[in-house]
Amino acid sequence: MVSGKTSKAARNSRGRTVQRKSTPWGMIAAVLVVVLFAVAVFGYAFMRNEENQAKADALAPFTPTAQNQDPSTQIPGVQVIQYPGGQHVDPNVQVAYTHSPPFGGAHDYSWAACNGVVYPQAVRSENMVHSLEHGAVWIAYNPDQVTGAALQTLSDKVDNQPYTLMSPYPGLDQPISLQSWGHQLKLTDANDPRIDQFIAALRVNQYQHPEPNASCNEIGPGGFSRDAPPPFAPAPAPGTPGSQPETTDGVGVAPDAPPTGS
Repeated sequence: MVSGKTSKAARNSRGRTVQRKSTPWGMIAAVLVVVLFAVAVFGYAFMRNEENQAKADALAPFTPTAQNQDPSTQIPGVQVIQYPGGQHVDPNVQVAYTHSPPFGGAHDYSWAACNGVVYPQAVRSENMVHSLEHGAVWIAYNPDQVTGAALQTLSDKVDNQPYTLMSPYPGLDQPISLQSWGHQLKLTDANDPRIDQFIAALRVNQYQHPEPNASCNEIGPGGFSRDAPPPFAPAPAPGTPGSQPETTDGVGVAPDAPPTGS
């Protein structure tokens, strides 16, 4: 026989609701998202670091040193010509350059601004060559052949990079041409690894241009203006009246146009 006390305890037991703590799925999901985001960020940073290191390792042989003063000689297709420096012409004089684009010889007193400038229009060659004398690398491209992604790839190599400039060059016989003082490399592909090799070997290479430590900043009023540069004109044929030969003892050797800004 079940006692009244036992029966009452049983009834209370059946009527009691067991309380359990719910799983905090929202918090778990939030923490998981944070962890996955952190893993992605660190993973991306790690991969970029690895890519940058791999690129640096690949370009190491093209870094100029006292023992290897012209690493560009290791790059297939590079043309090298010795040019004397310091030969200047007035702004109204054209030079009868023998190469197109030119990469040395007489040039304007004022240099083209060349600290990472991507010129949207073709610029007077005499000013661009002066920038090469200061140690810059000039990327020229045929605007009829290089557009879209290829143009952006080239621009990314120049934009805001010191001693580097880029401009279209009408009538260029190849899609792309790289110039430094006394050096030229013509290419067909904006992704060609020789572009980075050329820049690494020759940009501000103190052994290969006549004026180490010269400025690439804009000259300012009265000189070259990056916002309104003198327009491009095809080089005249050698011997054209009023033109200046590419190199000659008669060309004035004088200081550069003085910069007005830092």
